[in-house]
Amino acid sequence: MTERPIDIQNAKAGYGGPLVFEHLTLAVEPGEIFGLIGLNGVGKTTLIKALLGLGEAEGVFRFFGEDAAKPESRRNLAYLPEKFMPSHLLTGWEFLKLTLDFYALKLDRDKACQLAQGLALDPAALSKRGRQLSKGMGQKLGLMASLLTGLPLLILDEPMSGLDPRSRILLKDRLIEYRANGGTVFFSSHILSDIEEICGRIGILHAGKLIYVGTPSDFIARHEAPTLERAFLAAITEAENKPGA
Repeated sequence: MTERPIDIQNAKAGYGGPLVFEHLTLAVEPGEIFGLIGLNGVGKTTLIKALLGLGEAEGVFRFFGEDAAKPESRRNLAYLPEKFMPSHLLTGWEFLKLTLDFYALKLDRDKACQLAQGLALDPAALSKRGRQLSKGMGQKLGLMASLLTGLPLLILDEPMSGLDPRSRILLKDRLIEYRANGGTVFFSSHILSDIEEICGRIGILHAGKLIYVGTPSDFIARHEAPTLERAFLAAITEAENKPGA
């Protein structure tokens, strides 16, 4: 696919009070890992929900050139929400099959077992029901379901949440593999070291605006910082100190 996986133009959203964001324009290119960064509560999840039609917003939202408001526009993407937990009643295998059935895809158990091991999840856990899984195990199951679709676009809201350091490292490896196989990944996070390591481009959302879109290295250089974390701190401090901020 040559169309942009995500195209957002002049987006605006609020909750009947102050706007969460406005005049927000963003494009995600095919075959990239794009990281959306921001403090807690700045609107990262609101933006993702608006894009997916799960929240009210104004503006233009497109997936691969199609109006995102049309259900068929979402046939080429998989989405994992923040703080995901699978159904308490389904086993891991049942959940994976149900997810792939939704996309008319067949569950390959050997591939699923390999992926589970690639996320530091014992394949035996897939026979357990959701209520028997820890937060981290449930998160890995959701990630497995998304990755197994092999769809052109993954949208992941705080995918590192609930994962221990080893699992975070392994997930980064899996996302890099996904991109290498032709996929595009758009995810939000406040763990900047993860963003810096795997993202070709980033967007910094702060005070209702995207204050930066570009490569992590250019962002670090712009703020003459040693790390992305320090550059981020410098950027939001600068934004907050601007007149009228």
